[in-house]
Amino acid sequence: MRARYVAERFLDDPGLVTSVRNMEGYTGTYRNRRVSVMGTGMGIPSTLIYTTELIREYAVTTLIRVGSAGGIAEDLELRDIVIAAGASTDSNTNRTRFGGFDFAAIPDFALTRLLVETAEEHHVSVRVGGIVSSDQFYQPQAEFIARARKMGALAAEMEAAGLFGVAAEHGVRAGAILTISDIIDGDGDLNPTERE
Repeated sequence: MRARYVAERFLDDPGLVTSVRNMEGYTGTYRNRRVSVMGTGMGIPSTLIYTTELIREYAVTTLIRVGSAGGIAEDLELRDIVIAAGASTDSNTNRTRFGGFDFAAIPDFALTRLLVETAEEHHVSVRVGGIVSSDQFYQPQAEFIARARKMGALAAEMEAAGLFGVAAEHGVRAGAILTISDIIDGDGDLNPTERE
């Protein structure tokens, strides 16, 4: 539903172009440029299916994850915006992709800079830094958040590290901009409508 919301709010003449596997994708124009908005589902495996198909079958060269995340940094508040400068992960997808070695899951620098500059032009405050992409929505390791916070992670979500890995594999650009929808180990969260 988030893809529909973004398409209807920001694109001119958006049209539904796919709903394969019940995941909606829309194409329209933004400032006279064709832009598509596609849902990816939840988690790295689902994200990798859709982003790989977008790259291979539709020649997409720029991918921006627009999503939500749980705040880890103690000074983050609900609705704060985080732009990922890198994504640590407990997933093995990038290790598998990189022949058993650890892969530094980082976004395209120029695209990340553009996201930051665009936010500044619109007087939107953002935090830029490392995040965590976890395969676990309900993290079973109690010390995980404390460790991530100590290591400087700003937020936790479930897709960006995989997105950055598949983008690197295919030589395309990727970035991630996230709204803090809840504070992990803290008070408050946004309801589903507010998350959109």
